[in-house]
Amino acid sequence: MVDVLTVLGIVLAFGAIIGGQYLEGGAIGSLLNGPAALIVIGGATGAVMLQSPMPLFIRAFVMLRWTLLPPRHDSDEMLERIVEWSGIARREGLLGLESFSETESNPLLRKGLQLLVDGSEPAMMRNILEVEVDNREHYDLQAAKLFESMGGYTPTIGIIGAVMGLIQVMGNLSDPSKLGHGIAVAFVATIYGVGLANLLLIPIANKLKALILERSQYQLMIIEGLISISEGENPRNIESKLQSYLT
Repeated sequence: MVDVLTVLGIVLAFGAIIGGQYLEGGAIGSLLNGPAALIVIGGATGAVMLQSPMPLFIRAFVMLRWTLLPPRHDSDEMLERIVEWSGIARREGLLGLESFSETESNPLLRKGLQLLVDGSEPAMMRNILEVEVDNREHYDLQAAKLFESMGGYTPTIGIIGAVMGLIQVMGNLSDPSKLGHGIAVAFVATIYGVGLANLLLIPIANKLKALILERSQYQLMIIEGLISISEGENPRNIESKLQSYLT
């Protein structure tokens, strides 16, 4: 399902800029400048390519779709499943969960159930599963920061574009017909740099970070539930404990 808030945010942010330009009597077309876009977008993309390992760069753009189609975690449904499994484990023993571990599609949940069935100690289970969650969270946060870095580069590269435009202006003072184009590149490049950073790239980075932390919280609920089953807690106590994750 498309994240409506993301769509509305993009429309409002860019609509406000374009609408303000129109209300001030400026031409909308004056905000469109191919050379300025090439300088800012190409320069910023090249900079983050230079700073990032290839797998991290690819992961960042794979995660980009989350801004429109965020991963969904049904915590209520997961809580019900965990409570159901705890009841089965109390009646049939931990081996009663073996069939669930074989058919589970969630990798973390499948590993946790397998550790349960194998009779692993709760402390060992927690350590194994939390290391996996922490590593994935750290890696994905690094990927999200790529857009934050890109948002840091674009204003500076916009200034570079502005200086290049002014150089063109100064080199053509004797030909007034070429002055307008150079000045346009100078100012529009600055707008592109600051606008892309503050209206798109940094918000994207922050949105991805929030989604990553939301996923980690969901996974921690899973871990806590599986550990509680391993320790033989009462299903009602497990349900009460996991309710705190349903925010």
